[in-house]
Amino acid sequence: MVTAAAIRQRLRAGDAVLAAGLAMVAVQLVWKYELVRQTYFRQDDFHYLIRGLRSGFTWDYLMWVDVGHLLPGGFGISWAMARLGGYNEALAHTLTIALQAGASLALLRLLWLLFGARPAILVPLGLYLVTPMTIPSLSWWAAVLETLPLQLALPMALSSHVLYARDGRVRHLLAACGWIGFGLLFFVKAAFVPVLLFVITVGWLRPARRRLWPAWALYAGILAAYSWVFFTGLYGSVQLNDSTQTPRLPSAGVAGEFAWILATRALVPTALGGPWEWRPIGDDYAMAATPEPAAWIALGVAAVVVGVSVLYRRRAWLAWLVLLGYFLLADVVPVLLGRIELLGPGVLGYELRYLAATAMVLAVVVGLAFIPLDGEERPWSRRSRPPARLRWAWVPLAAVVTAGSVWSVAAYADRPLGRTARSYVLTAERALAQVPEGTVVLDTYVPPAVAAPAFFHEYALHSSVLSVPAPRPVTWVWRLAGPVRDPLTFDERGRLRPVALRGLTIPQGASCVPVGGNEVRFPLPAPLRGGDWTVQISYLNAAETTLSVRLGLGRAEVTAGRDLGRTFATIGGEGDHLAISAAGPGACVGEVRIGVPVPDDTGAAVPPQPVEG
Repeated sequence: MVTAAAIRQRLRAGDAVLAAGLAMVAVQLVWKYELVRQTYFRQDDFHYLIRGLRSGFTWDYLMWVDVGHLLPGGFGISWAMARLGGYNEALAHTLTIALQAGASLALLRLLWLLFGARPAILVPLGLYLVTPMTIPSLSWWAAVLETLPLQLALPMALSSHVLYARDGRVRHLLAACGWIGFGLLFFVKAAFVPVLLFVITVGWLRPARRRLWPAWALYAGILAAYSWVFFTGLYGSVQLNDSTQTPRLPSAGVAGEFAWILATRALVPTALGGPWEWRPIGDDYAMAATPEPAAWIALGVAAVVVGVSVLYRRRAWLAWLVLLGYFLLADVVPVLLGRIELLGPGVLGYELRYLAATAMVLAVVVGLAFIPLDGEERPWSRRSRPPARLRWAWVPLAAVVTAGSVWSVAAYADRPLGRTARSYVLTAERALAQVPEGTVVLDTYVPPAVAAPAFFHEYALHSSVLSVPAPRPVTWVWRLAGPVRDPLTFDERGRLRPVALRGLTIPQGASCVPVGGNEVRFPLPAPLRGGDWTVQISYLNAAETTLSVRLGLGRAEVTAGRDLGRTFATIGGEGDHLAISAAGPGACVGEVRIGVPVPDDTGAAVPPQPVEG
């Protein structure tokens, strides 16, 4: 018989566990905020926000599939952010920490429901809170929009399903469906949440079968509807390179290599506090770079942990199969269908961003593999519990994992993260704000460290990246053509400088050369190979005229004004001379330059100093 004193003791113990769990969550949030606040927008982040600014809040906008990623919820947030301050760091960081807090509290609630108010639930909770598996995704806004909502939706859906399995109340079933739907709004991996619910139900919950048929029917209906939307968008969405997607599996060798690297160099080491070292990708991101000896040691430790759990805990083998199955289906297969041929397994196998949501599954699996469920009658595979000498063996392991995690996260946070991109964008914004309206600015690509032109094409142009904050009304030109007064271009630090031509100069001496209807050839100091070239022609004309400029087979026509001035032409061709003719009254051509536009670093920039990140 349970006495009142025993009940009070259990309540006090439960309060202590809850207080400890909440304290752990709070400390984690402070710790991770120190990382998040250093970050800035990068790469896909600019693409999402620019696209949100340019688009209406339409079905086509929301349901566009980005290289296998369907995230109408993320696009909706991007659409709103683009109108609420553009590159608003404070808003992005606040949302990130709020989602991280929600995911952490949701896991604490789930562990409490599954295992009761045992102090042991603080171990899988702590594993999720400290693992470096989630860190790279926290430093990338586009990844936050996918992974953190799923990390919130997964434990909330599972908690609602557990409650429905216990009492059969419809509101719990509807809540589970709602959370599955919420996850699907942000990440295709949420499609595997119902699979997790099914396996965990069969393996551990075992409710009355008749009660759960409505759940399986609703979950299947949600997945069917989502599959139709996803595959319709997948094959119909035009990518940034103007192609459509044709997903196909790579060779068995490539698939096996990727799965092996992702498991042994990313999943297992980071579950034990790794990767300890990082491989820089630019100056604002990094992938796991687990040292070879550490990877094999981690595999050995993981084998011992799994072996001990299987030896003593009933159905621990099923828990580890759940983790393996989720890893293969949710982490490996989508990459094989998407980007594996683009970068290869030797690069993507070290990408922890693919494992961010798996950290939540890992925490649940560790709990199922070691902790008896609340009210479970025969949790152990033998009549007695594990030997007393093993009951505290997890303490030194937990200490090592925690220390390694802190070390790994500190090593990651030691990078510049978003400071370079922040400095460039803020400097460019300030430069635009200081030039007169109507100033001609050559529209070039931002540096690859900000947004790679090879991937984002027009979204990597200055006119695109700088359009999300309210831009200065300037005249953007893709090519210099016709009379242009004092054109400017951005240098490598985001400062505006006068345009100069890097190439060849054809001086005319003290006087200009008359040009009429017949071509006048101007020999080049050196032959030019085929390419797109910009020509700057100085002139002194009695009246406005049209110049015809030819380089080999390439030809362009531009206007030349009256009196002294200069005009530009962009022309494709090759050769050892430039031919110029003029219509009407003719022209008098002075110095001619031909080459590629570059920032002139001989004068003062606008503004003179870059903005620090």
